Amino acid sequence: MKAVTIAGNIGKDAAIHEMKGGDKVTRWSVAVNDGFGEKKRTLWFDCAMFGLRGEKLAQYLTKGGKVTVSGDLSTREHEGKTYLTIRVAEVTLQGGEQRQDRGGYEPERKPQSPPGDDRSGFDDGTIPF
Repeated sequence: MKAVTIAGNIGKDAAIHEMKGGDKVTRWSVAVNDGFGEKKRTLWFDCAMFGLRGEKLAQYLTKGGKVTVSGDLSTREHEGKTYLTIRVAEVTLQGGEQRQDRGGYEPERKPQSPPGDDRSGFDDGTIPF
């Protein structure tokens, strides 16, 4: 296993696909900046999460959102190009909330939970997935 953790911006909204046999996979892309100055470039990672957990997360994985992803790194070839892929094990949504009126990502304006409070910022203390 080639474990990797990346943090970046979601490049396209997550989409749920049904595979042969009925299993579902949630797919999205993440852009990560690499280098500085004139040597700065963007690396794109194709992310895939299998099962119900990915299905429930899909609504939160929207273009422009910030996310940290951990999983197994691999590559795939298509029409002479090599693509970096991650079979996702863990996803962390980074602060902020999606603004419907202007698009893009805005800083979160809700107060944070005090230290030691295990509600993780959810009003009723539950995690949505």
